[in-house]
Amino acid sequence: MNRRKKSSTIENLIDIVAVLPWWAGVVLAIVSYLALHQVASLPVVTAVQPSQSGSIVIQTIWKGLATGGQYLLPLIFLAGAGISAWRRHERAALVKNAAKSDSADGLNGMSWQQFEKLVGEAFRLQGYAVVETGGGGADGGVDLVLSQGGEKFLVQCKQWRAFKVGVDVVRELYGVMAAKAAAGGFVVTSGRFTDDAITFASGRNVTLIDGPKLHGMIRQAQAKLQSASWSAPNTPGSQQPAPAAGHSAIPTCPVCSKPMVKRRSRRGANAGGEFWGCTAYPACKGTSAIGKR
Repeated sequence: MNRRKKSSTIENLIDIVAVLPWWAGVVLAIVSYLALHQVASLPVVTAVQPSQSGSIVIQTIWKGLATGGQYLLPLIFLAGAGISAWRRHERAALVKNAAKSDSADGLNGMSWQQFEKLVGEAFRLQGYAVVETGGGGADGGVDLVLSQGGEKFLVQCKQWRAFKVGVDVVRELYGVMAAKAAAGGFVVTSGRFTDDAITFASGRNVTLIDGPKLHGMIRQAQAKLQSASWSAPNTPGSQQPAPAAGHSAIPTCPVCSKPMVKRRSRRGANAGGEFWGCTAYPACKGTSAIGKR
């Protein structure tokens, strides 16, 4: 998807800082203020000889730029840090809401921008470094660039609700991967893929992720985050705290050993009752009774 063109250098700088972690923008703001404030505080040496007048002019210009820049540049960095923090909060909320849904149908209720952010956060939680490119244009429709272990991976997002993603989309990404020397690629959709697309991707370094599979990735990552937040460091002399009231320790799937999440039966003799279900569902259908480890 195309993004609007930036109208100023300040906007470009804010966008660059916004890609960084929010705390990095705060550090840049503090460092830039201290450095520029030091320059702005330097006294201007009065010229003793006519030959020194040129250096005095340059010194005066730098001092003037530092005087204004010591306030402007930190504000730019702080603005970028604020945007970064908000985007982080927004992505976390998207993952949390998607994980709450019992099926992949919840992915269809969001905009394409939200879908791209959700996909990016899903890969971040899988351990990838993610750069959002915006898609379209000269990048061949690539929406995300992932990096892990020194290798680069390309991602194309297709939030298609009514149509299946065809082989042309997969073939296009495969061509871009070759041109950019990427180690692999992913095509992610909230819907499904055609049989031709699945056949083309088979045996190639292109991974197809449909709605149910993406939903499973998100629920698995969210379960790991919850499990980590309920755990305490196992340090010598310390005791592991019990789970808070109302929470049960998250068990692992008896089939594939992945984390499990609570689900509610919709039919049968146990309709309305809760049980543990594997986060890899529907690939894995492992279940466990509540209260059973």
